[in-house]
Amino acid sequence: MPEVLLSEPKKVFRYYDLVMAAFVTVLICSNVIGAGKVATISLPLFGDFTFGAGVLFFPISYIFGDILTEVYGYARARKVVWTGFGAMIFASIMCWFVVRIPPAQGWTNQAAYETCFGATPRIVAASLLAFCVGEFVNSYTLAKMKIWTDGRHLWSRVVGSTVAGEFVDSLVFYPAAFYGVWPDSLVTKVMLTNYMLKVVWEVVNTPITYRVVSFLKLAENEDYYDRNTDFTPFSLKT
Repeated sequence: MPEVLLSEPKKVFRYYDLVMAAFVTVLICSNVIGAGKVATISLPLFGDFTFGAGVLFFPISYIFGDILTEVYGYARARKVVWTGFGAMIFASIMCWFVVRIPPAQGWTNQAAYETCFGATPRIVAASLLAFCVGEFVNSYTLAKMKIWTDGRHLWSRVVGSTVAGEFVDSLVFYPAAFYGVWPDSLVTKVMLTNYMLKVVWEVVNTPITYRVVSFLKLAENEDYYDRNTDFTPFSLKT
């Protein structure tokens, strides 16, 4: 009778799907709801500070990316990034379709819909590309730093991965979306200002990241090290 080799049952995580759902929710809301508004606040000693409202929420997706990579590993974080990418594509197509459906006679909100949801294809493409590149750089950097630090100094890889990921994200998005539309000086100014705001936001939220990571590692009995991981972004294997 031939010997039957039984593979180990795949580990089931209690909170992985919830973290994935939270990541995708923040990503879609920050891009669809927050991207269309430019806000200004007055800061003591610094004067007026102008920024895209979505900048206050988009960095939260990087916090979830850090949590996913730190607890579950790069491969599972990669699957979540592709899930978010697919959700962004669907949201972009839905916005384009809804805006272009002929409005009913007597319905007077078409102009408002176009203002809120009628992003140009160039900006949508720039956002998708920047998100994909930035998130993978963020996860890769954190996974590698976890090995280099032997799992110590979580703050260093949380901040370090965000510095790298958000830098690439900003470097791709703003020139791709606005070069030739805005003056070069304005593109550079907005890119650097929003980049610094995103990094500061990550630093401020580091204590929360610590608490969530500690909770998930204990609850899931998982603390993954990517020592033998294939870091290609073009895979869904976990």
